[in-house]
Amino acid sequence: MTDRPRVANYMTTDLVVLEPEMEILHAMKILLEKRISGAPVVDADGRLVGVLSKKDCIRAALQGAYHQEWGGRVSAYMSTQVQTLDADLDLVAAAERFLTSEYRRFPVLREGALVGQISRADMLRALVENWSARL
Repeated sequence: MTDRPRVANYMTTDLVVLEPEMEILHAMKILLEKRISGAPVVDADGRLVGVLSKKDCIRAALQGAYHQEWGGRVSAYMSTQVQTLDADLDLVAAAERFLTSEYRRFPVLREGALVGQISRADMLRALVENWSARL
């Protein structure tokens, strides 16, 4: 029996990361410039402390519009209840997590440290590559 491919084989490792103390408007500009829908937020030690999504940014913008006051830190708007995947998780188990989750991407950890991110597109590519290799 062959060993199944792992999340680590298909995750993206060149990540845009944000910091909790970063100004929210600056973080928004980064997401827009990089054309990404969200980014992991890491502390000074590189530990994952949250994720900032475009949805979180819309919430911040709406609050700014209501209160006529823009600004604040990423930490005030980021999601802190982050679902992650382990780098050594096999693709089938990871695909199941995608099916039962609303998230389009998961931060990937190895021994508690952020090492990458895997998206629905990465997962589909991995499944197609592995399925077509068996034909």
